[in-house]
Amino acid sequence: MRRIKKSSIAWTVVTIGIFILLNSLIQFRILRPAQQISLYGIGINIILAVSLNMILGLSGQFSLGHAGFMSIGAYSVGVCLTSFDSIWGFGLGILVGVFLSMIVSLLVAIPTLRLKGDYLAIATLGAAEIIRVVILNLGDLTNGAAGMSSFSRFTTLPILYFVIILCIFVIMMLNNSRFGRAWKSIRDDELTAAAMGVNVTKYKVISFVLGALFASVAGSLYAGYFTQIRPEMFDFNKSIDILVIVVLGGMGSVTGSVIAAIVLGLVNISLQSFTDIRMILYALILIVMMIVRPGGILGSFELSFERRRKDGASKA
Repeated sequence: MRRIKKSSIAWTVVTIGIFILLNSLIQFRILRPAQQISLYGIGINIILAVSLNMILGLSGQFSLGHAGFMSIGAYSVGVCLTSFDSIWGFGLGILVGVFLSMIVSLLVAIPTLRLKGDYLAIATLGAAEIIRVVILNLGDLTNGAAGMSSFSRFTTLPILYFVIILCIFVIMMLNNSRFGRAWKSIRDDELTAAAMGVNVTKYKVISFVLGALFASVAGSLYAGYFTQIRPEMFDFNKSIDILVIVVLGGMGSVTGSVIAAIVLGLVNISLQSFTDIRMILYALILIVMMIVRPGGILGSFELSFERRRKDGASKA
């Protein structure tokens, strides 16, 4: 119990320290505007990657629909802020996005989660494209292909940081609960899990819906900071970008997804001066990383302040 308490205190201190550091860098204008944009982008990608890792890494569902649910949150905020350009409109947009994402994810999850592997990936990808096309054809409500941009910025560092910590905390708590044990059993062997009494459909739906809700919130924060959204921002490529972060960090490792999002964000920043060959260099760096660490940066392990027992001590 003492180790757990010390670990919790250590993580709390680190969390507060990182926030104070980032806030100071922004307040004292040490970070330039372009670097601040990259910082917010990294934060949003952390939420997306951690929530997708819950679906893919913990419960073993190959989903490519995250960009679709992100677009629901983004456009919900855009529509609400167009009518009520205030912090209340921003909050209402987040709630509307969460509600719509819950309904849509349930409609997608119940029939498609009986599929496995590539078939599930294709089904979720199709669902995300349907969402994007629907948004594209909603006329004046979403402004079609032109997108939306006539609203103010409401996403601040405290709000973004709070959502990141909340997302990580909720998923880590679920990972260490009966939900996490059920998800891992389904990921390892679905038939065996069902034979042991695990309600496979129920736990897969819970994982998918929770991931969709966090993706919607990430989309809301994206719209609230960048103040302009277009349908092509949430296409197939965005889902692949999130998937790359999860695979690079290590499927099943929440802290691995956080580290991978930060690493890839810093790589993108460092390659800004190589505009002509930036994507080629980016692809080569990813290839080298996966050759060196094929299981991801952390694999299935989590960063921890707790001391690991040696093999001899654990056998004694």
